[in-house]
Amino acid sequence: MLAPFPQDVDTYHLPRRLLGPSAANFFGTDRMGGDIFSRLLFGARLTILIAVIATSAAVLIGVPVGLVAGYYNNRFSDLLMRVSDVFLAVPQIVLAIAIAQTLGPAIHNVILALSITYWPYWARLVYAETRSVRHEVFIEAAVALGASPLRVMVLHVLPSIASSVIVRTTIGLGGTILVAAALGFLGLGPPPPSPEWGRMIAESREFLPQAWWYAAAPGIAILLVVMGFNLLGDGLRDALDPKLSRGNDAP
Repeated sequence: MLAPFPQDVDTYHLPRRLLGPSAANFFGTDRMGGDIFSRLLFGARLTILIAVIATSAAVLIGVPVGLVAGYYNNRFSDLLMRVSDVFLAVPQIVLAIAIAQTLGPAIHNVILALSITYWPYWARLVYAETRSVRHEVFIEAAVALGASPLRVMVLHVLPSIASSVIVRTTIGLGGTILVAAALGFLGLGPPPPSPEWGRMIAESREFLPQAWWYAAAPGIAILLVVMGFNLLGDGLRDALDPKLSRGNDAP
């Protein structure tokens, strides 16, 4: 069970409501007089926790599905890919909204909705990468030596495609944060008084444009975190891709 957030984050200070940024309140105050900067810090823990758990669950589902479907060439592997195609045919945000609306606003429901809608991306990636290395010499040598399919997939195929999975996972964290914020904005995320960034933006709409800092602070936080994960993914791709590394080293 997730630990509750400190109560002082949601303490009401109505005389200080909707104050602009100042030395006392770096990002101003919200409609209840709470310090937006403090709420952003506690909301970061919640938002990143949702993204990490949901992305990890998607990886744990998608990678084995992609490995099995890519390694074998039979009806079962085709069935796995058709199932992933069904999920990919529906926009992720639409499917996540439908699942979250059905289950109700809660942290674990948001995580479940994101995991269910996100795993096909890793399944498709691992499927394509596994197909590309399935007939490499080192794979065929392992099979010729009597290695079981499970051993070949785990000890030979998976390490060969690990760099692509790591890069996709890093970039996927940013996408998960965006979708989680969208669910919070629509009222389908963690319920109040959880300081979720998307919900904070939704609460600020009725005070725009006068209290512009109310919406700007969580919006900028989402922008910076998502951009950070995307830049980290690009950096990891350049570092882990041998072709790009050789290209950078060329005179």
